[in-house]
Amino acid sequence: MKKILFLSFLLLTAQLYAQKNTAETSGNPLFKGWYADPEGIIFGKEYWIYPTFSAPYNKQVFFDAFSSPDLIHWTKHSTILDTARVKWAKRAMWAPSIIEKGGKYYLFFGANDIQSDKEKGGIGVAVANHPAGPFTDYLGKPLIDKFYNGAQPIDQFVYKDGNNYYLIYGGWRHCNIAKLKNDFTGFVPFEDGSTFKEITPENYVEGPFMFKKNGKYYFMWSEGGWTGPNYSVAYAIADSPFGPFKRVGKILQQDPKVATGAGHHSVIHHEKDDAWYIVYHRRPLGETDGNARVTCMDQLFFDENGLIKPVIITNEGVEKRILGK
Repeated sequence: MKKILFLSFLLLTAQLYAQKNTAETSGNPLFKGWYADPEGIIFGKEYWIYPTFSAPYNKQVFFDAFSSPDLIHWTKHSTILDTARVKWAKRAMWAPSIIEKGGKYYLFFGANDIQSDKEKGGIGVAVANHPAGPFTDYLGKPLIDKFYNGAQPIDQFVYKDGNNYYLIYGGWRHCNIAKLKNDFTGFVPFEDGSTFKEITPENYVEGPFMFKKNGKYYFMWSEGGWTGPNYSVAYAIADSPFGPFKRVGKILQQDPKVATGAGHHSVIHHEKDDAWYIVYHRRPLGETDGNARVTCMDQLFFDENGLIKPVIITNEGVEKRILGK
């Protein structure tokens, strides 16, 4: 009898081990094609990712989006917005950020890669009735078309904090935060009369992102050059979305055995399971073209003090997690 029980135990252990090691995973990259700067978000019972189409600037004239019910199976939604629907945008459509308000979906994006206040372009807004669009230009002009505090108007992230909506953005090693009007047509000045407050932390380059956890504001950004292997993500924590933000450390970077240039990310939180995910782009091994970037996802973990643990980038990706279950 003891021998039978022992054999049964071994069989059960083997079955559990097999199940654990054959769990369905997303794989990295999540979907085919060169895509970068991904913003991940949950709408209803679907996960959505809005990336930059990674190509030479003159070919970056549209956005695609991707949706999934389970993090495993992704559906492509082609050309949710393009330059034909944004008359002032000509090229370099970058880093979309999206938010739902009042049953409508507002897509914030950068275009034209302007190098001075004399050029036409900057950060725009598009609107649609569905996360997959089609989106149309909301303002007929850029929301931000000039340099404030030295920040190039790119890499926008729209952030809701309570009843307030903020735009956090900036390239060229400067980051600003501004309070959006309720209708997203412009900005509300702060009490001191300023509109754009600089919140640039140490080593900031571009790609800002913010989330709130246990009453603390986690501010994240990309460091290094986007075409190089050392592109990476660091973060800071503060009691306010205005900081001050003191750099804690780097939490996402290359693994020479897996991929290089891991950066420009976003974060998804599955609230019911309290599961956190980091969505980011990276460069496959052997690829040297700056635009050879793919969208990936791995889990994000915190230690007992609320600090973010260094992310382990994988080829397996993440396990299935269905929303609403």
